[in-house]
Amino acid sequence: MKDLSDELLWKNLKGGNIKAFSVIFKKFYPTLYSYGLKISKDPIITEDSLQDFFVYVFEHKENLSDLQSIAPYLFSSYRRFIIKKINKIQKSSTVRSIDENVVDINFTPEEFLTFQESTTFRNKNLSKLINKLPKRQKEVVYLKFYCDLRAREIAETMDINYQSVINTLHKAIKNLREELAILKLLNI
Repeated sequence: MKDLSDELLWKNLKGGNIKAFSVIFKKFYPTLYSYGLKISKDPIITEDSLQDFFVYVFEHKENLSDLQSIAPYLFSSYRRFIIKKINKIQKSSTVRSIDENVVDINFTPEEFLTFQESTTFRNKNLSKLINKLPKRQKEVVYLKFYCDLRAREIAETMDINYQSVINTLHKAIKNLREELAILKLLNI
């Protein structure tokens, strides 16, 4: 079942195949959890909303559209799902409200350990530089490099057009290069 294409896996899920659901759950849960945690900043809200989201997907499987790629659907749907949950909680407590169009994602130095520059000092500086980026640029960088989504999938997830994703990613990389060049000049 793991070796099925996204399209066949999704069709099996829509047909009620619990094994297909299990494969999708196991495959996407970790990255969706990380993404949700970036949005909510709260592990309990993230865990609860993600489990509720997967229950919702399974309960409404007959009504799901056919897909060729599962990731964009799950990321965009879960993004809306967790934002709604946070905003609902916010109305009844002191949890902050979230704008559905702009999610503020922050990076930690540990998230850079898998990349080429793995020294702690560089990781801390890189996380600081990325956290200086505008919110939309940070989200695009996160979805591209940490969730491994393609530009079209990011566009679907964030509900923006493809060219905006390309432009935003280009600006983010340009900003990072400029900041890194300044750090090199200062020998930091």
